[in-house]
Amino acid sequence: MADRRLFWGVLALAVLGVALLAIGVLRSDSSAPVTAADQPAELVSEEYPIGAAAATFAGGCFWCTEAAFQETPGVSNAISGYAGGSEFDPTYKAVYTGATGHREALRVYYDPEQVTYQELLDVYWKSIDPTDPDGQFVDRGTPYTTAIFVHSDQQRSAAESSKTALQNLGRLDAPIVTEILPLTTFYEAEEYHQDFYLKSSDRYEAYTGASGRADFKERVWGEIQESE
Repeated sequence: MADRRLFWGVLALAVLGVALLAIGVLRSDSSAPVTAADQPAELVSEEYPIGAAAATFAGGCFWCTEAAFQETPGVSNAISGYAGGSEFDPTYKAVYTGATGHREALRVYYDPEQVTYQELLDVYWKSIDPTDPDGQFVDRGTPYTTAIFVHSDQQRSAAESSKTALQNLGRLDAPIVTEILPLTTFYEAEEYHQDFYLKSSDRYEAYTGASGRADFKERVWGEIQESE
């Protein structure tokens, strides 16, 4: 009888030990930090056609570049966001400081039957100053530097050829510094940034006029088109 009580006592202690160990593991797992590998590399909530092709460009202030792409025939949606950084789903306030490594960027969804990637590159170049290594116009710092984030080897080849052709025109005052980088992350920006040129047209027009972007585009691209 005593042996049986001893047996059941030992068994109960063993069961209790296993239970406590399991609780400890669960607590450890729940409090462990989630690694970058566990996070989605892209977050886009705005709608776009299933099967649409995608391109990603950083051209300084995304309010300005969004307007250029959104009005391009064949583009179904141009979404403002943050590309290239390591922090998961950053906020505008965090990106603005330069601490996250993201650039303000656009995700462009388009129909290749209506507009080609090469044509999108032309829209991109004509929206920016590709010779500025430190930002775009009044917006300074890494978040406002230019880059083409390529989704494939085909996009990389097209972007490199386009960049070389533009440099060979010899109409820019300095070398092109726009980087061509592999796409790593893209996170959609806050809703108030989307379609800003339509939602707040007065503020948008005032900003683009004062920033110097409009004057640069008219001066440089007018000269380039005349030389072609």
